[in-house]
Amino acid sequence: MACRPCPRSKRTSIGVKNREPEGNLVEHVKKMIIDADTGIDDALAILYALKSPSIKVEGITTVFGNISVDRATDNTLRIIRLAQAPYDVPVVRGAAQPLERGMPEFATHVHGMNGIGDAEIPPSSQEALSERADDFIIRKSKELEGELIVVTLGRLTNLALAVTKEPDLAKRIKHVYVMGGAVSVPGNVTPVSEANIWGDPEAADIVFTSGLPVTMVGLDVTMKTLLTGQHLDQLMRFRQEGNSEVIDFIRESHRYYFDFYRTSNSFIDAAPIHDPLTVLVAEDPSLVTIQRMKVSVVCDSELCAGMTVADLRRRSLAGTDIAVCTDVNASLAVDRLLSPFVS
Repeated sequence: MACRPCPRSKRTSIGVKNREPEGNLVEHVKKMIIDADTGIDDALAILYALKSPSIKVEGITTVFGNISVDRATDNTLRIIRLAQAPYDVPVVRGAAQPLERGMPEFATHVHGMNGIGDAEIPPSSQEALSERADDFIIRKSKELEGELIVVTLGRLTNLALAVTKEPDLAKRIKHVYVMGGAVSVPGNVTPVSEANIWGDPEAADIVFTSGLPVTMVGLDVTMKTLLTGQHLDQLMRFRQEGNSEVIDFIRESHRYYFDFYRTSNSFIDAAPIHDPLTVLVAEDPSLVTIQRMKVSVVCDSELCAGMTVADLRRRSLAGTDIAVCTDVNASLAVDRLLSPFVS
């Protein structure tokens, strides 16, 4: 598919009482597939989802990105074991490379050689299913028609393959939340492109134009939502009984992440929660301000590949209508993220 050319009474981590969510957060359990290239922030997102009483993780599909798909799959199985998930969570290996762009390079400088900040956690006895990730998404969309939420934390390759194989998928999936893109802020892998869209722009274009109901949780909001060293210290201080190993892992892996963001963005003892925020928004969209925009994905430009171009003219014409997160209640989002781990 051709893409568009470049246009040019718990305590929180800070030791105060957690605010109750507006309305009833747990109206019903959100049934989710999480699609992840399980690196540091993916791991935290998965841990949160498995701990949240308002989320049922129906499965985790893996994809290349931060690391290879094989390593992402192994990391995912280890994280599920670490979380002591209260129910079975199938894991399905997905795409190893982009639709059209050959073998990828991995972000080991961001996430460490093992993808999780070089933190060591025990292996799992669980094995990944032999099913393809795109087939798993299609199957679950039929089993949970009208209920299934898909949360993508990496490249959109698996979902694009599912859409291409099953055009009616858009009619069965309740919503897709995409960690990716940037509308009014710079990119994080090129001057204009966010890494997940840049890593397979053709896949992103397929998903955005598929008719799926998409919300883009991009750098416009994730870069405003920071986990800090103070949060990690307070996690240790107020940790819930039984969560010690999980919190030790979060602290160890995020030290590596903090080092990267200190050199790349001049953040001092802090890093954005890109992937966890996307899960949080899928659970409770009231955490963010959302605007409908027409958005195009750039593919056929060396400089601008992966750019998500929003038509911000008063009468917008170019692009596909999707929901874009433009602002976030950052402090509440971080409080919410840490609440399952503290007492």
